[in-house]
Amino acid sequence: MCPCSWTRNTLSFWDGLSVPSSLYVVFAYAAEAAALLPDMNYARFLSVVSAARQPSPIRSMTDLLMRSPPSVISLAGGVPNPETFPFKSATVTLNDSTSIEIGGSLMKKALQYSSTPGVPELISWLKELQKSLHNPPTLTYSPAKGQMELCVTTGSQEGLSKVFEMLVNPEDNVLLDAPTYSGTLAAVKPMGCNLIGVPTDQHGIIPQALRDILSRWHPGRPEKNPPKILYTIPNGGNPTGASLTTDRKREIYQLAREYDLIIVEDDPYYFLQFNKPWAPSFLSMDVDGRVIRADSMSKILSSGLRIGFLTGPKPLIDRIILHMQVSTLHTSAFTQVMILQLLQKWGLEGFLKHIDSVIEFYRTQRDAMLASADKWLTGLAEWHSPAAGMFLWIKIEGVQDTHQMIMSKAISKEVLLVPGSAFNIASSEASCYVRASFSLSTPEQIDQGLQRLASLITEERK
Repeated sequence: MCPCSWTRNTLSFWDGLSVPSSLYVVFAYAAEAAALLPDMNYARFLSVVSAARQPSPIRSMTDLLMRSPPSVISLAGGVPNPETFPFKSATVTLNDSTSIEIGGSLMKKALQYSSTPGVPELISWLKELQKSLHNPPTLTYSPAKGQMELCVTTGSQEGLSKVFEMLVNPEDNVLLDAPTYSGTLAAVKPMGCNLIGVPTDQHGIIPQALRDILSRWHPGRPEKNPPKILYTIPNGGNPTGASLTTDRKREIYQLAREYDLIIVEDDPYYFLQFNKPWAPSFLSMDVDGRVIRADSMSKILSSGLRIGFLTGPKPLIDRIILHMQVSTLHTSAFTQVMILQLLQKWGLEGFLKHIDSVIEFYRTQRDAMLASADKWLTGLAEWHSPAAGMFLWIKIEGVQDTHQMIMSKAISKEVLLVPGSAFNIASSEASCYVRASFSLSTPEQIDQGLQRLASLITEERK
């Protein structure tokens, strides 16, 4: 079977999502390349701390026990007896007035220590989700070639912090979007690495700018300390709202191959893309096993439940699990079981139907903010319509630095936004941007808020 027919037979999207013919080229190339790949040298990417991690024997026994038949008598685990727990059952009512029940043996499982990678049934469900949405080429690889693996994390933020702990040594060069998510800056800056911002525009990282930066190093010369990591938010980026085009992703992935980079694909707004078909991910293009993808349930199910998941090459996900063994042990089993019950009730089709309703809500919110921006900010600011996410990145005309304007004066106008400098690698650098979120306020509040911002800008420019 030729690669094209293989991809056409195995690629699946739900709810009538159509796949552009150009994407078949990506998957056909992936299928053809898989058999030709050399093994990735993952050891060279590991930080000193990560390379020194050893599996916890107690955690390994917990995983073994979870796979054992009920007839096994375990005198090994130092786990509490669930008969002493004060909780018996829980009922969660959904928006459609149906409910999910957690009781009996399931409740005992939800309240007990669990496997570090995640509740096995939830892991299986999420793997099927990734297969259906992204069809990663790494599905069929051997572990040595970067076979796909997945683990559940306490929100994608924990996953990202573990990824950086695994990959970053002091004085390493780390590439990332400029500007970028402030939580990533907070996680990476204390590691003593050198952060290199890659210029972006409304369509994300500019490939030529990335090539220009990488040209400072010659491929295959590790003594020059070349970058090992490229971090990017490909859809609805925080703060800019930028979304990478498919062509740019292909160019960036080829640069990652040329310079042997790990791509950290932080994609919490993947399910908030306003137009279908959804953009292909770096994971879907990953013929080498060099992509670690961070997904989040925060924007689509609940931020307080703290459920995220990492997908990537097994040798690296296994190292992340070792980091989790000495920190959180595992993500809340109760939260995992609750979400698993919901996903099993919905099924894949029901899950995507829910996603469609979430997208429609945020699309309406975005359109309300764009209308209000046109109404109040024309002539005072510039912006681009975001294709995903929940942010509008606004460039204020005639104001060199918005930090003082927002932090000292905005509250008196009863409006609050985030100054652009919060997302700069060097926070002391001036920024003429502000980030406005359209996620929580009503359309009426959005309109009034941008009216107040317009008044503030007018006063600031006097």
